[in-house]
Order: sequence, then C-alpha cells, then structure tokens
Amino acid sequence: MAERIGLNTVVLHSRPRISAFAAVGGAMEAGGLLNGKLARVFDDDTLGQDSWEKAEAILQQAAAESALYRARLSTKDVDLHFAGDLLGQCSASMFGSRGLGIPFAGLYGACSTMALSLASAAIAIESGAARTALAGTSSHFCAAEKQFRQPLEYGGQRPPTAQWTATAAGACLLQGGELQGDVLPPIITQICLGSVTDLGIKDAHNMGAAMAPAAANTIGAFLRDTQSIPGDYDLILTGDLGSVGSDLLRQLLLQDWGVDLSDRHNDCGLMLYSQEQPNEINAGASGCGCSAAVLCGDILPRIAAGELRRVLFIATGALLSSVSSLQGESIPAIAHAVLIESGT
Repeated sequence: MAERIGLNTVVLHSRPRISAFAAVGGAMEAGGLLNGKLARVFDDDTLGQDSWEKAEAILQQAAAESALYRARLSTKDVDLHFAGDLLGQCSASMFGSRGLGIPFAGLYGACSTMALSLASAAIAIESGAARTALAGTSSHFCAAEKQFRQPLEYGGQRPPTAQWTATAAGACLLQGGELQGDVLPPIITQICLGSVTDLGIKDAHNMGAAMAPAAANTIGAFLRDTQSIPGDYDLILTGDLGSVGSDLLRQLLLQDWGVDLSDRHNDCGLMLYSQEQPNEINAGASGCGCSAAVLCGDILPRIAAGELRRVLFIATGALLSSVSSLQGESIPAIAHAVLIESGT
C-alpha cells in the first residue's frame, strides 16, 4: 500500500512500471530536437480532419495505440484510461478515447496533465483498482491559440515571453504485478501532487512566469518531504516553463527554499524545438503535448536504457480558461511531481 511521507509526498511500494510509451507529433515537432524519436509523425497538422480539435483527438488516439502496439496489448487488456488536454471539457481526450473503448477518466491539469495522468494511473495500480492503466495527454498549436488567445487568422504578433504550443501527444502504459524478463522498464516510486499557486500574473502570453512559482513550491515540498537534494537525481525535469519560467524557477527555489538546482535541471519547453527552426518559438515550447512528447520520446527511453536512473518529472500547468481571462482574472498554476526510476 502507498505510504504518505511528509506533507505532500506519497511512496508507491508496488512500484508501478511503465511497460510501454510512445510520442507522436507534427512535422515541426519531428524536425526539432526529437527528430527520429517519435513513434508517428503527421506531416499535415490537420491530420485529414476538418477542424483543429478533431485533429488533436486523432493525435491522442494515435499515441495511445502506439503505446499499446509496443506493449503487444489490445484495448481489452487495459482497465482504465486517464487523459486530458487543454480544450474545453477535455474534448480531445474524450473523442480520442472514444475510439479505444477503455473505461475513461478525464483530467484537467492544463500543461501539467502528463504528470497528473501518470500519478493517477500509478495510484490506480497501487490501490488495486487497475492492473493495467493508460496515461496520456495532447495539445495542438492551432486549437490552443484559437481557444486561449486569438484565432490564427487574426495574424497577431507574439511577444518574446510567448511559447509555442506543441502539436503532439504522449501515452504511457502502466502495469502492476511482478517484474519479468532481463530488460526492466522504468518504474514510478513516488508522487507529489501540488497545490494551486497564484501570484497575480494576468498575461496569457507569459505562461512561464505564471507557472514558475507552482513548480518551485512542488519541487521544494518534494525535496523537504523526502529529505533529498538535487544531487540525488540525475535530472530534475520541469515542463513547460520555457526560458523565462526556468530562470524564475531557479531564482524562486534559491530565494524561498534555499535550493540550488545547479546543473541538474532542464525544461521540456527547451528540449522540443531547435533554435534554428524558423517559427516564432520565442521563449520555448508549451502545451500538454510538449512535456508528454519529451518524456515519452526522449527521457523514458534513456531511463529504460540505464542512461538515467532517477528522474524527477514535474509538469506544470497554467489553469486559465477563455472565460476567466476575458473576465480579467489572474492565472492560477499547478505543478505535479512524479519520481521515475530505472527498473534495473
């Protein structure tokens, strides 16, 4: 059974394993730093659909099906599906899951959803509510801009603090029971669900500044609860703060928690696109699909290969809505942490 330590952190003694994972994305994502690491690439961001929202649902279904294919399992082998996205009523996840036929739990954590779905699936495995669970998320640049900022047809300029929402999706298949075989998959050993944090940021083009305080609080709480330091981890991976939020995170952790991330930190928003790509990436990548694609396309394969042994993954989300922004509300944020370790 799970054991709570400190104020915010839970130890999972069953050590749920991530037996398969996959990331999919558009041509821009495939042409960046994840070149050759995506299970499937869509050259046309419409994915043959007549709306951006329908295209995103196909993205999420493709990631889930790719993970299942790698695990050599069918949808009938999965007990629960945890997923969410940025769209109203988690519509991309809902319609994406419709094609799978798996019992579905929709989640909303904005860009923190990859960590939230992983934590939810791991808890389900730990509790015995599921033997096999699917965790995933997605985002689509055009759908997100249309909902949260302005339709692309307006041709509005993007400030330097803005981030480019990834057209991508990721999925992980979690299982319980005894580990078998010589090649052992990554395992989830601890989780730390964050609290909503709001320091009054109202600029929808500056997600990094809105989310950095939440990331700092979750990382600080996890290190306090586990009595650990950054040096105990091969990588402390946030997502997706971009360049602006990453700088603020390091300042806040040092100022408020006395924690120096030094060379242990990287951010998914800085690990998706190359600076040589011509689009207005500005402060980096964002969107649920950003951290999902980086985790499933780059980090988990490195953990499975033994290159990385302990990765603290902290996905961050700006919890704004199109309604709250128009009403002049500030942007609350959240960050959830999942400790992923090598199974070897």
